[in-house]
Amino acid sequence: MTNAQSGILAEETKLARYLSFSLINASAAHDALIALRSIVDPQRAVIGLGKALTDALGCDIPGHRTMPAHSNSGIDVPSTPDALWVWLRGNDRGEIYHRSRTIEIALSPAFDMVSAVDSFQFDENRDLSGYEDGTENPEGEDAVNAAILRSDTSGLDGSSFVAVQQWLHDFEALDAMSTESKDDAIGRHIADNEEYDAPASAHVKRSAQEDFDPEAFMLRRSMPWVDGMSGGLMFVAFGHSFDAFEAIMNRMIGLDDGIADALFKFTRPLTGAYYWCPPIKDGKLDLGALGSAFAN
Repeated sequence: MTNAQSGILAEETKLARYLSFSLINASAAHDALIALRSIVDPQRAVIGLGKALTDALGCDIPGHRTMPAHSNSGIDVPSTPDALWVWLRGNDRGEIYHRSRTIEIALSPAFDMVSAVDSFQFDENRDLSGYEDGTENPEGEDAVNAAILRSDTSGLDGSSFVAVQQWLHDFEALDAMSTESKDDAIGRHIADNEEYDAPASAHVKRSAQEDFDPEAFMLRRSMPWVDGMSGGLMFVAFGHSFDAFEAIMNRMIGLDDGIADALFKFTRPLTGAYYWCPPIKDGKLDLGALGSAFAN
């Protein structure tokens, strides 16, 4: 899939920074996005546009919507939509920081930075809980089929939809749990990452992508984050639609059968937003789906 943003399908990211922006001047959004397109290297960044931004531009991206908020079984899943999302990838934290400054300046006439979260790879793709993350990710052509939209419409083919949530872990709760209790919450043994016959509330049973009808495959590209003594997971999942994410989240909070995911014993989402990630054309973001004024 040569016209997808390459970071979506890249197998490894050592360091990252996630930026989110609100729209403060819609009349300046066109020029700001053109400036962003000129400075962003698609090999080292992924860009997502929120529904508020595409609406402000008078553009309807089929399938795009705002993440719904949910509350069930004492679990709150918030919706905190923003206009623009930038995922910067690299191997040097200082270089990523300076890149984020350049992007903030370029966008400043139209957008205001809401958050900047630094992330990193931990012990070969483990979550800070110690468990491996993304074990069941599709690979190869299956990853492309799960994450990338195929369309005959110019500017849509090769695009993707992404769900982004910042999860905060309760490490005191984790420390108080026995290894057996933590394994039961995840559904895998921390020692060897092997799945076993865990309780129905185990995360692997709540989120088994092949157990849905239709199957709910998506490509997860999550990474740990730390700020001071707080930390957790930046959950990032790409799909050819938002349907798979919503099906899994509904089951995790117990909307399907009243069984909540045991993950909520030690972690919870602080944020939640959906974005549409444009494809690439001639090495640059293809914003053509936003209208003729954005043609490359």
